[in-house]
Amino acid sequence: MVDWVKSNNEQVRDAFDRGAKDCIMISGDIQKAFATSCAHEVTKVIMEELGDRQLFVLIDESRDISVKEQMAVMFRFVNDKGEVVERFLALHHVKDTTSEALKDALYSILDRHMLSISRLRGQGYDGASNMRGEFNGLQRKILDENPYALYVHCYAHRLQLVVVSITSSCSSIYDFFEYISLIVTTTSASCKRMDALKEAQHNDILGRLESGEISKGRGLHQQSSLARAGDTRWGSHHTTLIRLDQMWSSALNVLSTVDGVGRVQSQAAGLIEKMECFKFAFILKLMLKLLGITNELSKILQRKDLNIVNAMKLVDDVKARLATLRESGWDDLFVNVQKFCIAKGIPVPNMDEEIPVRGRSRLEGRTVTNLHHYRAEIFYVAVDKICVEMDHRFSEGSNIVLNCFSCLDPKNSFSKFDVDKLARLADIYHADFSNEDRGTIKEQLETFIVHVKRHVSFSTCGDVQSLAMKMVQTDKHFVFPLVYKLIELALILPVSTASVERAFSAMKIIKTKLRNKINDKWFNDLMICYTEREIFKSLDDVDIIRTFTAKRSRKGHLPPNFM
Repeated sequence: MVDWVKSNNEQVRDAFDRGAKDCIMISGDIQKAFATSCAHEVTKVIMEELGDRQLFVLIDESRDISVKEQMAVMFRFVNDKGEVVERFLALHHVKDTTSEALKDALYSILDRHMLSISRLRGQGYDGASNMRGEFNGLQRKILDENPYALYVHCYAHRLQLVVVSITSSCSSIYDFFEYISLIVTTTSASCKRMDALKEAQHNDILGRLESGEISKGRGLHQQSSLARAGDTRWGSHHTTLIRLDQMWSSALNVLSTVDGVGRVQSQAAGLIEKMECFKFAFILKLMLKLLGITNELSKILQRKDLNIVNAMKLVDDVKARLATLRESGWDDLFVNVQKFCIAKGIPVPNMDEEIPVRGRSRLEGRTVTNLHHYRAEIFYVAVDKICVEMDHRFSEGSNIVLNCFSCLDPKNSFSKFDVDKLARLADIYHADFSNEDRGTIKEQLETFIVHVKRHVSFSTCGDVQSLAMKMVQTDKHFVFPLVYKLIELALILPVSTASVERAFSAMKIIKTKLRNKINDKWFNDLMICYTEREIFKSLDDVDIIRTFTAKRSRKGHLPPNFM
């Protein structure tokens, strides 16, 4: 690579010819020093961007390829433009995952960057007991030293727990997902079966195009396969069910082939019977409806710029949709299932017919109608379960701080604006507001609401993020500094730890099976440069070279013209 650069860059070639013939820059120590220099400059930019602002810390832990427990730390704050940014700070190897060990690791990282724990205004983790424990978890240990570090349980993780709870709502739904896993495994167990599935889908699409059932169009009817659902992301089950619904005939075709030509007995015949029964089709459509309602929320919760106020409103919207489905969704769902069964040749049972109670022997003589079984024992049970879990997992209505922050929502001409509640935030965060500030904040809030309602430029603000950016653009953050400080506190409260999880994806790219002996320091430097690559790309090479040169004296130095 060095020779190639020399052959294409006269300045580099001249520098090497004049003074760096012995400096080929391929030593392991040199490479690590360069990585450290790059990471140092990236971190320097982040710390300058952070300045003296308050921040929110995001933490998660995961094992790398060499079975080391790594703790990723990110900061969330509001920059000079009023934008919410999340920056990767460090990857720290922890030998123990107890709350005390995680706390010590976090404090060492903060000390390394000369940051005080008193600047934290929040902490976001997943639902692990060592993180969120109310009495001995990491969040409690930090709260004991800094009462302003409000803990926010990752919204995406909460939604994950809600969706997982559906499978345990009744035995029929639990069995359904077991069959789904078997269907995907059986139809995709080998390359031959995968090719047969794709060919069957291709022929099915051609037949439907010829009959006029579907129309042509760019990007339509692309080749796909049955997606294997992930164990930790239940949103992936929605994709699996959609693919099965779209590739129904193709999946049956492959299962028939497997049963017909298999040298040994397989489950294919039994899976065909399960798929071509009314209960399987009914639960498929019900799960598509429920997971479809939560899937959009799951995708939105992955966004970096989503703030806590908007997240609370989205959760309320999902709750409202589920309540509507509970009250009036049965008829539409049942009609949809009937149409599907008729199109696929699946017999629809008589809803008034008596059947044995599921889980009971026929000898007991206990029976219910089909209508009762499908509506009361499956539909209502599943919908009630997810509604209860949503209320339990997302119960921010009782949180005073989040309830007060929701008053900053600019929608509908600041209809939720409440001076008393917002002024109460100044008392809660009294370390950020002096006695004089707390005495004058109500008057400033009153003037602020009159001002923004009279100016057209603020009428386009749809959320707290756009409100903060508009205040910076119009220099109103100088006119109403106390109000802007409240907006900053609202914006730094995160919705999810998705950014930290994305950092773990980068970890798998950097540390692989072939590069599994990277030491912790080098690994951390590479992670900083890769995760914050936009900052890394914007760095001046001269700054990196100067940092590299200043680390220690060397036998040879890069020529001044090269620098």
